[in-house]
Amino acid sequence: QVQLVESGGGLVQAGGSLRLSCAASGRTFSASPMGWFRQAPGKEREFVAAINWSGSSPSYADSVKGRFTISRPNLSNTVNLQMNSLEPEDTAVYYCVARRGAISMRAREYDYWGQGTQVTVSS
Repeated sequence: QVQLVESGGGLVQAGGSLRLSCAASGRTFSASPMGWFRQAPGKEREFVAAINWSGSSPSYADSVKGRFTISRPNLSNTVNLQMNSLEPEDTAVYYCVARRGAISMRAREYDYWGQGTQVTVSS
């Protein structure tokens, strides 16, 4: 199996920045896209960003485009999410995801999920 572990969450003031990181271990697939979803209390899980295993073709939700940057460094088993200009609306649990196949914006199509990391943005 594949294990995903997120880190980097925390409490920040509006306008601040955080960088989330995700490390994959186990039987990883080099061709597996990785990305991020988030879920706020009382709301459904929503797509944030995803990137191809090669580090190309990033995809972003409209709500974070221009503020968040997803990257996949030298190793294919890691993915980062740089979050700038954070807003209270960004408050949520952020989940790292991976799947066998193409990048998708549908949560149900991802095979592997991390435990989540809390991001709280104060006003």
